Amino acid sequence: MARLNYFELPVSDIAAARGFYERAFGWSLTAFGPTYAATVTGDTDIGLQGDPAESSRAPLPVIEVEDLEAALASVEAAGGQVVRPIFAFPGGRRFHFLDPSGNELAAVRTND
Repeated sequence: MARLNYFELPVSDIAAARGFYERAFGWSLTAFGPTYAATVTGDTDIGLQGDPAESSRAPLPVIEVEDLEAALASVEAAGGQVVRPIFAFPGGRRFHFLDPSGNELAAVRTND
């Protein structure tokens, strides 16, 4: 079963963005290096990407899947365009793709 489990926002200033969300909504964001922070509630979490070389141009919805390779094949078969092949990151592996309207999304398989 696939479900939206993460939403990543590109930010220009990680400290300012982190402070804003913590003050505005009372969220606790964990730093994962100098340019990334995220909530870790286990629900639909929010990530803040402060590295321009790593961030998407717009907010990035992330869909959790059970089988990452099967999801990649399904995305391609359905007409999606993979723009970042499967890669590992702390916590799992994911890939990025464009839907037919040009929206960038990601599919992820987290480490259990």
